[in-house]
Amino acid sequence: MVFLIIVVAIVAWVVFAYNRLVSLRNQVDNSWRQIDVQLKRRHDLIPNLIEAVKGYMQFERDTLTQVVEARAKAVSAPDQASRMAAESQITTGLGKLMAVMENYPQLKADENVLKLQEELTTTENQIAFARQAYNDVVLNLNTRIQIFPTNLIASNFGFKPAEYFKGAPEEQAVPKVDLSMTTPRA
Repeated sequence: MVFLIIVVAIVAWVVFAYNRLVSLRNQVDNSWRQIDVQLKRRHDLIPNLIEAVKGYMQFERDTLTQVVEARAKAVSAPDQASRMAAESQITTGLGKLMAVMENYPQLKADENVLKLQEELTTTENQIAFARQAYNDVVLNLNTRIQIFPTNLIASNFGFKPAEYFKGAPEEQAVPKVDLSMTTPRA
């Protein structure tokens, strides 16, 4: 009788551990889909933004081209890792584009451009939140896969660690800030 209780307890634990791993894997997939939704929104905004600014920014073709090419890579990426790399390039390119736009007073005053900038900023914030949620769920899944005794279930049923969404190296660099109060000489 005791042996039967032990066997039932072990089987129940295996079922519970397996179901928990499946749940976490599904949460990782769902979290990635949430990022996907926001990235799709960003991809849809980029052509509109490029069209709105390209007439003003005749000398900034490289920046515009970089954003358009990165978007094309992201849309056609064959796997998640390639997509993450392309999305990081988009983020970098959009940052440069927004910085360059500051040099064009007419552009900064254009109502359509302002609206697109606001939508893009909102979308970037939503992407950041979705990435954070994704990485939190990845952490939970990867921890479960690695801790004993759940790792025994994970290895026997083919559960693999998920990949974190990492920022591009440019995004991780510490920005330089110059707060010196020097005045230019006349």
